[in-house]
Amino acid sequence: MVSDSGSPRVDAESDFMRARRHQVLSSLAARVRGGAEDVVQSMSFDEVVHALGRRAEHYVGTKVIPLDAIVGSVDKTRDFDRRFRPTSARSRQRWERLARASRTGEEIPPIDVYQVGDYYFVRDGHHRVSVARSLGLKDIEAQVTAVETLLRPVGINSRRDLERKHWRRILLERVPFTGEARAAVAVDEPTDYGVIAETVEAWATRTMHAEGTYMDQKTMAERWYAEEFVPVLEMIEEAGVRGPDERPAEAYLRVACERYRLIREHEWNTEVLEAVRAARGRSRRS
Repeated sequence: MVSDSGSPRVDAESDFMRARRHQVLSSLAARVRGGAEDVVQSMSFDEVVHALGRRAEHYVGTKVIPLDAIVGSVDKTRDFDRRFRPTSARSRQRWERLARASRTGEEIPPIDVYQVGDYYFVRDGHHRVSVARSLGLKDIEAQVTAVETLLRPVGINSRRDLERKHWRRILLERVPFTGEARAAVAVDEPTDYGVIAETVEAWATRTMHAEGTYMDQKTMAERWYAEEFVPVLEMIEEAGVRGPDERPAEAYLRVACERYRLIREHEWNTEVLEAVRAARGRSRRS
């Protein structure tokens, strides 16, 4: 709760101590939950844009943005947490000076941010954001530069999400899936995207060798999805060897890897699926 003693100096000091206390408690709570600390850490603009793939940027102008949408920083990720509470007392005097100015109604200049989808990352004005959040404000004026990315900037809450985006970007750069195929080839384990890329490229190499022709990346992506992924997934569904919680691409990878381990070939037939089913049954009983 924001206090008001009538003394802007005393209240600013109280504001800072309250923000620091909440930051420490949030960090401790994340540690107790086990492995969730990166959820409360400020996100790095460079890491996010690298994971998503930078395409272009353009200046939007000055507008009012929601403070809750500001999730990270360009260069001060260690100085503030995800809610922009200070992580140390290093800049306490500057913080309290801004808090006093805000409390006495002084004009505060706009902050400077990058916008990536619905997320904002501070270039300049970290302390202004921190003070505004501490005082319970909902919005802040900002000069906005929008950044366009290869992948949609959604579902980013932790570094694991960034790792998944990073590997998915690499897959799409190597195998440019579009439309239905792009949506279908989704997995939860980040490095599985690398396995999918290698699987598609290996399939294309074998196909080009057998046909004596060359296919570009676009053709490779289209043909693998239509001639390999969709028919095999139908076989997996009919054979009943897809796990109840498995995504289509995860089921394909698991069965394809099991097929090669058991039979050492790349052909698909009913015998392959029966061998996979039998192996799965044995593993459940053991």
